[in-house]
Amino acid sequence: MRLAQLSERSGVSTATIKYYLREGLLAPGHQINATTAEYDESHLRRLRLVRAMIQIGRVPVATVREVLGHVDDDSLGRTIRLGAALWALPQVAEPDEEDDHIRAAHREVDDLLDTLGWPHAKALVTISPAYRSLVVAVAAFRRLGYDWGPELLASYARLMHQVAMLDLDFVETHPSEAEKAETAVLGVVLAEPILQALHRLAQEEEAARRYGFE
Repeated sequence: MRLAQLSERSGVSTATIKYYLREGLLAPGHQINATTAEYDESHLRRLRLVRAMIQIGRVPVATVREVLGHVDDDSLGRTIRLGAALWALPQVAEPDEEDDHIRAAHREVDDLLDTLGWPHAKALVTISPAYRSLVVAVAAFRRLGYDWGPELLASYARLMHQVAMLDLDFVETHPSEAEKAETAVLGVVLAEPILQALHRLAQEEEAARRYGFE
């Protein structure tokens, strides 16, 4: 397809597509002559991913470029490739390791991973932004005087493991390693808001069932 067709199918203006090409977010098309290039379905798929990260995820262009670099890195195994792409997305700031609540949260999260039997997650704690995010969230929860207790936290974690299995089942339906990594990134940018909304809807439904509308 030509640039105009790529624009029409993606809903992205030709000017924006040219900007993405200049920024290295989209691979050049197959050059037919000095002024014309052909684009294929991989360009359309990548364009939609870039648009989702920038428009919906509010991810800066430089970060999008870094994420896509990991997505396209054939030298990485699948686990590291997926992880590197996701870890390049915006994350929480580094916690203050001198804070007593942060220290307690580290112990609590480490105990949780032991309870769950998640040795691979525990092996990645020094580099995983997800681990850091959980520590920060647990510390904030405790700082405000709330206490779920380890049993409730473990119950939530097991439910999320089921979600993760569904996520990767879907990722594996895509043929190439790059498409798998792209799908994982889209899962963070697009699916997490869906999961959050479903969580809130489920709470509303359960509250109405238990307590009615009075």
